[in-house]
Amino acid sequence: MELIPAIDILDGQVVRLHQGRYDEVTTYGDDPAKVASELEAAGARRLHVVDLDGARDGRPGNVAAIEAILRQTRLSVQVGGGVRDRAAALRWLDAGAARVVMGTAAIKAPDMTRALAAERPGAVVVAVDARDGAVAVEGWLEDTCRAAVDVAKRAASWGVAALLYTNIARDGTRAGPDVEGTASLQAEVDVPVIASGGVGSLDHLRALDAAGIRAAVCGRALYSGAFTLAEAFEAAGAP
Repeated sequence: MELIPAIDILDGQVVRLHQGRYDEVTTYGDDPAKVASELEAAGARRLHVVDLDGARDGRPGNVAAIEAILRQTRLSVQVGGGVRDRAAALRWLDAGAARVVMGTAAIKAPDMTRALAAERPGAVVVAVDARDGAVAVEGWLEDTCRAAVDVAKRAASWGVAALLYTNIARDGTRAGPDVEGTASLQAEVDVPVIASGGVGSLDHLRALDAAGIRAAVCGRALYSGAFTLAEAFEAAGAP
């Protein structure tokens, strides 16, 4: 299983939210590019970056911080948060991001998202962020009536690079990832499903790997010192 460290950025700082709540913030650093460089030095190859201001406001924020990560590292970076239209997606891809993560756009602008996935093969990841089995959008502030599995199947048919599945109730809790939900979603689609949210121990990573999950994102547990990135790679069975 591929282990992908995550950096969430709010007001230029490295943070983690609890269950996506902007009023429950833990700050881990004020220099995202430095954190990214440290992760690269520790062996990371890919990095998941979330622009939390962008996710909340619907347009890219933290531009300088994310561009610094792209300039100062050789990591394969996937950027999400506020990527709601073609211009925003191309901005990050043209700046050097390997992938953009689109969630709200996949629901509200599906034709544009599908066209971009076809135009830029391997560059679009669709986020499937679920609360009680239904997808939430607009930085998780707006619930929809769309079943996560239906959204996943539709996005997979577009030829996206991957699906990023988050059980919002688990995010930032370190209480354990939604192994069953992630595995069930992976069974429905051919594209890789990336597990996100809830990882708090090495056993959680081992459980995801044992369930056949192909990739997982991890943030809070790394920053809180629950385990090192090297230990995470070993538990995930990463090469």
